[in-house]
This record gives sequence, C-alpha cells and structure tokens, in this order.
Amino acid sequence: MPGPELAPRRTVGGVVAVWVAAAVGGIAIGIFVPLEWRPAWLIVGLGGSLILSFLVQLSYGRSQQFVERVAASVLGSLLVLGVISAGFGLAAIVPGYTAIVPG
Repeated sequence: MPGPELAPRRTVGGVVAVWVAAAVGGIAIGIFVPLEWRPAWLIVGLGGSLILSFLVQLSYGRSQQFVERVAASVLGSLLVLGVISAGFGLAAIVPGYTAIVPG
C-alpha cells in the first residue's frame, strides 16, 4: 500500500491551462463563427471548458479540494469568455471595425 505523497504536484497549472484553452476557444469562436451564432457557441465553449476542467483535475488523481479546483477553472473560463465576448460585442457596434469582424 503506497504511502501519502510527500510533495504533491501543484494543481494551479491545470486551472490556468483551462483558462488558456477557454481564451483560445473564445477567440476562435469570435473569428470563425458568424455574428448571430456567437452567443450560442460561447455557451458551447463554456461547456467544453467544464468538461476539460474535469478531465484535467481527474488526471491529477487527488481528491483533496477537487470541487474547488474545478470551480476555479470554470469560473475563470466564464470570466475569460465574458471579457472576450464583451470585446467582440464592442467591436461589432463600432462602425469602423465591423469590416474586421466576420459575420
């Protein structure tokens, strides 16, 4: 029977990795998805971030503070996608930048 880990792996990297994946996904959604479908796809992106956070945190194999780590990952993804969607929303209402935003 193995004993307790003396120096467990840090779990902050997994939380930040989900945030980065949400940012990349949000930017990809903003670039490739038409304007009228962006809100729906951003919700799908948040759901993907939830699944990714479960996968990342389960891969650590630690049950201590599992819920807190998943909640931090999802909340951070929500904030990242919210900031990105606000940026694309502001870019859509500025007359000179609508040519850059597809849709």
